Amino acid sequence: MATIVGPPASTSPKSEDSTSLLPGKLVRARPLFDPEIVRRATRDSFTKLNPFTLVKNPVMFVVEVGALLVTVFLLRDTFAGIHGKQGFELQIALWLWFTVLFANFAEAMAEARGKAQADTLRKTKTDSIAKRLLSGKKIETVASSKLRAGDIVIAEAGDLIPGDGEVIEGIATVDESVITGESAPVIRESGGDRSAVTGGTKVLSDQIKIRITSNPGETFLDKMIALVEGAERQRTPNEIALNILIAGLTLIFLLAVATLHPFAIYAVASVHAGTAPTIAVLVSLLVCLIPTTIGGLLSAIGIAGMDRVMQHNVLAMSGKAVEASGDVNTLLLDKTGTVTLGNRQAVEFITFEGVSEEELADAAQLSSLADETPEGRSIVVLAKEKYGLRGREVSAHEAHFIPFSAYTRMSGVDIDGRMLRKGASGAIAHFIKELGGPLPSNLEEVSDRISRNGGTPLAVADSARALGIIHLKDIVKGGMKERIAQLRAMGIRSVMITGDNPLTAAAIASEAGVDDFLSQATPADKLEYIKREQREGRLVAMTGDGTNDAPALAQADVGLAMNTGTMAAKEAGNMVDLDSNPTKLIEVVAIGKQLLITRGALTTFSIANDVAKYFAIIPAMFMATYPALARFNIMGLHTPQSAVLAAVIFNALIIIALVPLALRGVKYRPVGAAALLRRNVLIYGIGGIIVPFPGIWIIDQLLAWLHLA
Repeated sequence: MATIVGPPASTSPKSEDSTSLLPGKLVRARPLFDPEIVRRATRDSFTKLNPFTLVKNPVMFVVEVGALLVTVFLLRDTFAGIHGKQGFELQIALWLWFTVLFANFAEAMAEARGKAQADTLRKTKTDSIAKRLLSGKKIETVASSKLRAGDIVIAEAGDLIPGDGEVIEGIATVDESVITGESAPVIRESGGDRSAVTGGTKVLSDQIKIRITSNPGETFLDKMIALVEGAERQRTPNEIALNILIAGLTLIFLLAVATLHPFAIYAVASVHAGTAPTIAVLVSLLVCLIPTTIGGLLSAIGIAGMDRVMQHNVLAMSGKAVEASGDVNTLLLDKTGTVTLGNRQAVEFITFEGVSEEELADAAQLSSLADETPEGRSIVVLAKEKYGLRGREVSAHEAHFIPFSAYTRMSGVDIDGRMLRKGASGAIAHFIKELGGPLPSNLEEVSDRISRNGGTPLAVADSARALGIIHLKDIVKGGMKERIAQLRAMGIRSVMITGDNPLTAAAIASEAGVDDFLSQATPADKLEYIKREQREGRLVAMTGDGTNDAPALAQADVGLAMNTGTMAAKEAGNMVDLDSNPTKLIEVVAIGKQLLITRGALTTFSIANDVAKYFAIIPAMFMATYPALARFNIMGLHTPQSAVLAAVIFNALIIIALVPLALRGVKYRPVGAAALLRRNVLIYGIGGIIVPFPGIWIIDQLLAWLHLA
């Protein structure tokens, strides 16, 4: 005897929606100064001394040229037998080379973390065996590296999925922990927004037929490896603008220092006293005048920002996307699968007069036993959980199941002379009228009330007798309202986009706490909404997972696609969330803001701490010729040589001291722009002026004590 039962509530695989709130880790976070990363960064620091590599960083390129120039003059004086200043020139040359190396080390540290992640990802790549489907339903076994886009493969329980693709037939549970780090399996099925599969993941149950969508070397995993290595990282507009600024400052100071030498010679000849500054001193002055601190840390800040996004299991396709997220004004959230769980769930049985809840639940469950839709399964589960009703043997009762039809708008079962039906209220009302039964007076009122509250009413009838209404509801994801409130505190306006009618959309928007909604939205409507926001000068972020979201994801300044979504959505976005948690955009926005704040803070510090260096070097250079300048030696530095050397040493050491801050980022707090500006000026502006004074003074004292200058 066949037994038809509903799916057990406790044993079904955990869906993407439940796992999305429990983010895993693509790569476990390493300590900031992991020995392996430090070794790799140290080696790369010397490799980056190549002038053709360093020329991309104009500030550090100038420092390297200066270091080379001082080294050349040092060698010239040594071989020419000129004595007396080699010790000073040697120390200047060494510390200038250290300055370049420390800047290279900062960038190499950020890159090394990405390379370490890429190495971990490469270990997940295996040339698995694929079962390729040929014409005539024949199957051949080939290496996955032989597959091409368009090939059809079969994957069964225990098989590794051989390449990125779309499920075109079947349904299966898949272990995606190799990609997401989350151990709970996910469901992959054909014909929906959960059809995309990733190469290297493992089928746990059932069998699916997959159409391969990528060629070798073009898989999602290959793209991930390239991205985390930083090989494709491009400079962002903000970073380019800052580079232009510091390059301009460098050029100005370069011209100023270059003209100092002839003026100094003229001044010495005029007063018949003192000596003109040496090349080593002039180069030291230049290095201390130009913004070497931010010049040495700028690349590291950008790379580290992408790395922090990766630590939250989000793949950013470019640094521009991370930076743009920090300036987002409007966030568009796709309702289905983003704000809500994605499937309507039965939450309540509402009876009509003279009908018990148990009777309604029993009829609803019987009429849903053969309904394999998520809604049908949820009705079976609700009846089981609330009233203890379980699947029962129905084959002996000659049950005839009626599948859902778009024409009748209802489904059900004929059993023991009963015609149990469930469906749209209007369809059930018509069914009862045809059988000559009476309609409850409150059928229309209950249905309208559920619709106004954002739900979907399904009426249930036992032949000509109306039993009640099943309340189906889009379930808003847990914690969504709190996360939306966090976005609002950041100054970001949230907009829910849905194809639902305005009444349903308004109810769900109210429950989720979003600021606005766009109902009955087509892909063209979403695209036009984003363009309108952008025309008004706002930056727009969009999350989505379906093919219908792809145009909007491509147009948005920040397009965060869900990893559980279609391949079209992932290709259109400039970020992919491996945990498929749409509220993750809050963390991405915070990281983007942190990137901008860190860059601004260190730029402020770099320019501010140059002020103290001016007081150290300029009086030291000229007070022998112009004794009146000695009064500007407010730190009481011992000698002109010790003052210059102390400033150069401090200039080098401050870069290495700020590496942890550049990699970790300045802590972001959701406060207004004015408060952020005050904090930036107080801590990094005033702090940048104050810190060098004691730093240079201490170094000068040590140099004098050690008789090094």
